[in-house]
Amino acid sequence: MPDANHSCARERYLALTARANETPEDFWAEQAQRIAWFRPPQTILAWDEQQHARWFIDGEMNICHAALDHHVANGRADQVALYWDSPVTQSKRQYTFRELRDEVALLAGALRNLGVEKGDRVVLYMPMVAEAMMAMLACARLGAVHSVVFGGFSPKELAVRIDDAAPKVIMAASCGVEVDRIIPYKPWLDEAIELAEHTPQACLILQREQQRATLGPRDHDWHECLASAQATEAVSMLGSEPLYVLYTSGTTGKPKGVVRDHAGYAVALHYSMELLYATRPGDTFMAASDIGWVVGHSYIVYGPLLMGASTVMYEGKPVKTPDAGAFWRLIEEYRINCFFTAPTAFRAMKKEDPEASHMANYDLSSLRSLFLAGERLDPPTYHWLADLLPVPVVDHWWQTETGWPIAGNLLGLDMFTEGSREVKAPAEARAGSATWPLPGFNVQILDGMGDEVPMGEQGNVVLRQPLPPGCLTGLYQDPGRFHAAYLAAYPGYYLSGDGGYFDEQGYLFVMGRIDDVINVAGHRLSTGEMEQVLGAHAAIAECAVIGIEDSLKGEMPLGLVILKDGWQGDEASLCAELAQRIRQEIGAFASLKEVLIVERLPKTRSGKILRKMIRQIAAGEQYQVPSTIDDPSSLEDVREALSEAGVGQASEARSA
Repeated sequence: MPDANHSCARERYLALTARANETPEDFWAEQAQRIAWFRPPQTILAWDEQQHARWFIDGEMNICHAALDHHVANGRADQVALYWDSPVTQSKRQYTFRELRDEVALLAGALRNLGVEKGDRVVLYMPMVAEAMMAMLACARLGAVHSVVFGGFSPKELAVRIDDAAPKVIMAASCGVEVDRIIPYKPWLDEAIELAEHTPQACLILQREQQRATLGPRDHDWHECLASAQATEAVSMLGSEPLYVLYTSGTTGKPKGVVRDHAGYAVALHYSMELLYATRPGDTFMAASDIGWVVGHSYIVYGPLLMGASTVMYEGKPVKTPDAGAFWRLIEEYRINCFFTAPTAFRAMKKEDPEASHMANYDLSSLRSLFLAGERLDPPTYHWLADLLPVPVVDHWWQTETGWPIAGNLLGLDMFTEGSREVKAPAEARAGSATWPLPGFNVQILDGMGDEVPMGEQGNVVLRQPLPPGCLTGLYQDPGRFHAAYLAAYPGYYLSGDGGYFDEQGYLFVMGRIDDVINVAGHRLSTGEMEQVLGAHAAIAECAVIGIEDSLKGEMPLGLVILKDGWQGDEASLCAELAQRIRQEIGAFASLKEVLIVERLPKTRSGKILRKMIRQIAAGEQYQVPSTIDDPSSLEDVREALSEAGVGQASEARSA
């Protein structure tokens, strides 16, 4: 694309951004007209007691109605809404908008028969089956608040979320199916309920033929409940009322329950589907994620359906189901126009099939774009994909808290501003950058004093209020924590928790977390939670967990432990036991790369472990010894331990 075209696109982008920033109420009132309302809002923007933006508070709608019933009534009843593809079970199904609406309405009736009403919480603990999507939509239809728990979480982690959400009903499956094993969902659910203080009134269990579950007194068979249910219409919801709670890991303590509303979320998702993903009604969109994560909520379930697009739900892997051509097969079979996944998936494919030889077996002519997010897109993976595919490869950045992308290359800019049907990248891609903030997100880079930093200089990435629609409305039952975590540091701004910078051309580079949350294959994991597990072992006096670079998964946790005086035993066996504990307590995806036994850990005089310094050493970076350190020689001890173990680039690290 000629530079002149890029310049024109930049001008259109800046004009759209100015409108969104200068007159946000007018801008978002216009976007709100794109979704179906029972009663349009009169109040576009309001402020809560914490001076946090709330949108469309007096409008009335239901996101399930907007995603299904509206399309059935307006000419898309017979269009496929959902393709479900499960290579691990050798199964496929598809549902039109009418069929999906009818299934969801019946399931909502079954939930109502179990006593679920507007405002009740319902926890979902399910694999990637079509019924999981139906469960989310059925809750939304009733006005019940769904909370999806990722199926890879252990009973202990599930119990924590049950206690916080206090659900009236839990919806689960008898099992999940992986490439080489069956995951016993129902036994894990039973164990979690035993561990939890809160007990649900009922559990609705989907029996899968791969492993049927024994049902107890509180359990109800999914299909039997459907057989005795009647279809239920969508309940009218105020725009500000909650749609779901999704838990995300914090640095310490219990996970944070991110609360999302009906109307703001619907408006934002429809807007992003068009402006960023360049998706039109009738297109096919696929996000290769899990419904337990925010990507699954936003872009497997709600976003495509709100747009009137077909969505693909996949119970499989990028490799091993059956090979590294799995994604290419899906693109051909379902004529996918926009594909979205985490960089980890393509790193796995690249490792197994570095020449991408499987691509030649499939017709990829339907594909218009490839999007990647959930973790940092490393330049080698970006260039590998960009060289393979004749379509834009877009790295974009967002968070569980925002619910939709903060920054990306706006492939639908022409479609949005000029009514064009053509999908094109308005900006030249730059490896390592998420390109431009989406209009509506006023992104700034501030130093520790709250002052803007110069272009090219790193600082804290913050979002100026008002946050646009679709972002979190708060943390479930914890307003104090919400304010402390996101609003207190910079009054009038939302603290993203990420560090980054703008270059001279306005490209945003996000460099990683400023806290101690690490990203393993797109899963945000709290190092604090892992430290609690390690520290609970009888042999451990002290410990620290950091994230280190991994070629496949982006980051992997590394544990450093100090043994209690007098402990006797085999160190190798202990390290293996500690790694297994992490898998059991948090989940298999949290497996430690390694556990190292060290004599001491670097600390400040107040006793705070200098985790950032340890990360710098592991990365082979030059580090500045802080004036607050208790014993400077402890840094050298850690460097030697990491070097001897061959961790990262520790042998190259030097103090400034």
